Amino acid sequence: MPGLADRHCVPCKGGISPLTGEEVAPLLAQLEGWSVIDNHHLEKQFKLKNFIEALALVNRVGAIAEEQNHHPDIFLAWGKVVIKIWTHKINGLTDSDFVFAAKCDVARAFVAGP
Repeated sequence: MPGLADRHCVPCKGGISPLTGEEVAPLLAQLEGWSVIDNHHLEKQFKLKNFIEALALVNRVGAIAEEQNHHPDIFLAWGKVVIKIWTHKINGLTDSDFVFAAKCDVARAFVAGP
């Protein structure tokens, strides 16, 4: 079975229920450093060396968002990027949110810094 980062986000057309806490737990266990906030969205803060590295991560995540047609909220600051992910159509979490989070972690690995 492929890892989360190897999968593709599946567009949500609505009409489904968000994942329950029981369904979220095994998916979250496959991610590092992500938090589930109010069983509504995923959130992670990435720390980088400077503004240029933070911007590089934002640009990589933006490209992935366009490719996957799954668009997170992104906050950019000097040496910091915060990403929030949820499926807007259902105002909650789907499997694709965890796939996208894993792709963000891969993107971080390509940006220099600790």
